Parts: sequence; structure tokens; C-alpha cells
Amino acid sequence: MASAILNDELLCSICLSIFKDPVMLRCGHNFCRVCIDRVLDTQDESGVYSCPECREEFQERPALMRNINLHNVAERFLITQQEQEITGIYCTYCVDSPVPAVRSCLHCEASLCEKHLRVHSKSPEHVLSDPSTSLEKRKCSVHKEPLKYYCTQDSVCICVSCSLVGEHNGHKMESLDEASEKKKKLRNVLQKLITKREETEERVQRLEEQRRKAQEKAAGEAERVTALCTDIRRRVDDLEKKVLSEISRQEKEESLSLSALIHQLEIKKDELSRKMRHIEELCNMTDPLTVLQEPDTGDLCDPEEEGGDEDTGGHDKQLHDGDDLDVAVISHTLHTLCEVITGIRSGIYVEGPADILLDVNTAANSLLISDDLKTVTSTRENQNRPETAERFQYNQVMSRRGFTSGRHYWDVEISRSGGWRVGMSYPSIDRRGPQSLIGDNNKSWSLERYNNQYSVRHDNKEIQLPDKISSDRVRICLDYGVGQLSFYELCDPIRHLHTFTAAFSEPLHALLCVLDGSIKILGRSSSRKNPS
Repeated sequence: MASAILNDELLCSICLSIFKDPVMLRCGHNFCRVCIDRVLDTQDESGVYSCPECREEFQERPALMRNINLHNVAERFLITQQEQEITGIYCTYCVDSPVPAVRSCLHCEASLCEKHLRVHSKSPEHVLSDPSTSLEKRKCSVHKEPLKYYCTQDSVCICVSCSLVGEHNGHKMESLDEASEKKKKLRNVLQKLITKREETEERVQRLEEQRRKAQEKAAGEAERVTALCTDIRRRVDDLEKKVLSEISRQEKEESLSLSALIHQLEIKKDELSRKMRHIEELCNMTDPLTVLQEPDTGDLCDPEEEGGDEDTGGHDKQLHDGDDLDVAVISHTLHTLCEVITGIRSGIYVEGPADILLDVNTAANSLLISDDLKTVTSTRENQNRPETAERFQYNQVMSRRGFTSGRHYWDVEISRSGGWRVGMSYPSIDRRGPQSLIGDNNKSWSLERYNNQYSVRHDNKEIQLPDKISSDRVRICLDYGVGQLSFYELCDPIRHLHTFTAAFSEPLHALLCVLDGSIKILGRSSSRKNPS
């Protein structure tokens, strides 16, 4: 019987029961998710994984792919089996052993299994219906004929005679087969809705996982920034204490020096005062002979003759030297703050724009490259450069420099009209054919303007940007280690356009595609000329 064959096909070879949440291995065999997980868990210790059905071995633990179609068939089969078990309707002609009936004939008033249904009469009067023990309910109570129509106006099932004569004559009606088809369609719609809901649930789970990762990343970044700011405050506090301590030390040294100098001058002042008083006394004497007889008059002389000017000059020099603090020492100490800031910038931000120079050896012959290797312009005049394996066939040019680690950014000045693409690519990108255009392969990522529309491209998949770019400057930021390539519009404030995430496996070079107009790379070497 078909149902028996179907039942065998829907059995899991591990638990020998109808599939529950069936999943498929790469070899094509299906198992219950719980069953195959249990088997693979036992194979974890040996590190050798194989299919329990065909014994095909896998290098790593195989990924389990959910078989939605098989899940739906198994679920429907179980529902049908349950319905048959609940109704308990069996074939009228299978007398040796009870076999579930699949249809009932209203004319014969008998229930039929699949085997007897194949040999049953196909004449019109033999009307088949779902298995039922109350076949009389499938006949008209008035005319005793099979119910073949559904009166939509009175919402009842009627026979042919009811539709031709009687109270239903002229009413809108449809055949029971049509009603059954509608029911089948509704079941199909229901099944599609169930599948859609399951897919939506899986998507919600993926988005929740993505949100959880974003929250963890944000928490980690917040913790890192908090620790960094704490370290900055600590360093600034230490630096402040160091500078204040240096100022205090210099102030104390200067104060002691000036105090000693003041003390010397005070002694000098007292000596001068004593001499002044003695001279005044001599001046007040009326007898010159007495003045001459004074023992100290020989020691009295003109202060200028004593070298008082030199002393005064030396004192003035000392006073002048002690007039200021040692600013050079303080400035040197404060310079440490610049080193702290530099360290912080190198830890978080990019040190400056990357030095990007275009490689003429890769430039298509439809492109004109400026002497400073910073500007590329589309031209109709063939540049007649030698055709080499590294030269692009179409309007593209690659940078000399590639990046294999770290954070970098570079800015371009673009035309707000015409067509162009800017971004980064691996050096192994094709140089010939339409697949060589940046963004049309899995080795490049680009921001594009075409037909006044802006989009980003990778692996020939395009994502339209919701808003146009109003500025003529764009920034490309690369975080190689994290695996992120971002595009920004340099407006006020700066606007994030899109971020690609990938596990980069080769050096990344800048790549420019100019269909018409020109693109200029902005950066440190914008004035550097091509070496002669």
C-alpha cells in the first residue's frame, strides 16, 4: 500500500520513528535532529564523523541543514494517521484484517482502502467522499440522493434535485469538489504560512543573536573607553603632580638663593649705615685737627673706589638670573602630555590619512594619471601604454600600496555627476572581462554612482543607498584586523554610508573606476611630484 510505503520513507533510520524536526547531511540522508546530534556527540571523541546511513566520512563535524519540505510531509502524515486512528473507519471489504479506509462511496454506502478503491466503479453515480461511518448524512434527506452542491445563499449542502426544483432553485451554488479544492487551497495557504512563520522565527533568532553580539561589542568598547579615560586621567593627574612639584622645587631653590642674597645685602647695608653715621659725626666736628687724628679716617674712602659698582652689578646679575623659573624643564615635563595623547590616538584612531599613490602600471589606457599620482581622469585619447598582465582592460587603476593590518583611511574628491566607483580590492582581482570591475566579484568592495543613483557593491550584489551623496568628498576606512571596510560622506556632520564585514585574506589596495570625469585622492603626499 502507498501509505505503508510512505510510512517507511518517513522513518528515521536511527530511532525508526516518523521524522521529528528532520535535518539533512551533505550526503543527502535525513535524520531527526536529536538523533543525529546524539550520534555526532559520540563521534566527537574520535574526531571522525560519518553518516549512519551510507558511512560517508566528513573532515569536520557536518553542518545540519533543516529539511523543511520533509518536515511538512512528516507532520501532515502524522496528522492523517491520527485522524484515521481517531475515526476508526476501516475498509468494508477487508474482512481478514482491519485496514484503514481512505474513501467512502455514497452510492455503495461502503468504505474503501487504497487497494479496493483502485478497482471501484468510476461511474458518475458512485460518489466518493472522505471516510465516514454516517454515509446517510452525505445524502439528501428529501431525495435520498448524494449531496453534490453547496448552496452559498443558504449555506447548506444539496443534491441535484434540490438544485433543480424546490426552495434552492435559482440560488448561487458550487460543487462539493470546488468546495473541497478551496479547502485544499486553504490548507496549502496554511502550510505556506506555517513555513513562512518558521522562517520568520529563524530570522528573528538570527537578528536577536546579531543584536546580542552588537550589545556585547558595545559593552566591550564602552569598557575599553572607560579604562582608557581612567588611564588618561591617571596620567594627567601624575603629570600635574610632577609639574607642580617641579615648580615648587624651583620656587624653594630660588627662595633660598634670594634669601641668602638678601642677607648679604642686609649686612652690607648695616656696614654702610655704620660708616654713614661715623662720617656724619666727623663732619659735625669743628676742629679739623680732631678729624685728622681719628684712627678710622684712613679706612674711609669713596664707595666707587672700593669697587661698589662691581658688587652692585654682581647683585643685579644674581637678581636678574633669579627673576624667572626654569621654564624649559617645565615645558619638557609638559611635553609628556603630547606623548600621552599620541599614544591614545595610535591606540584608538588612525594616525592620519594613508599615503595612497596610484600605480600607472595598472591603469587602463582610457585613464590619464597626474604627475603626483593622485588624480585619475577619464579620457577618450588612448594612452598607448604597453599591454601587460597587471593592466586593467576597463577604466580602472589600483594603488601601489596595499594594507595587511591595522586601521587606515583615505579620502577622495569625486564628481557629483558622471559615473564612478571607489573602494578596495585584492591584487589577485581579474584584469580582463566584465567581472574585473570593482564590486562585480568577491575580491573587491565599492561605493558607486551610476545614473544619479548611489549604491555599494560586492560579489556582484548591489545595495541601494537610501539617500544621495551631497558632498564631493568621501572617506574610505579600513580596519583590517576586525575585517571592516566602511564608507563615509565628508559632510557636516560626517555621515556613515555603509560598512562591509569580511575575513580579509590578501593585501587590500585602493581601486578607482572612472567612467567619466575625474577622482582625486586627498592626503599627505598631495604635493609630491613623480620622481625624475
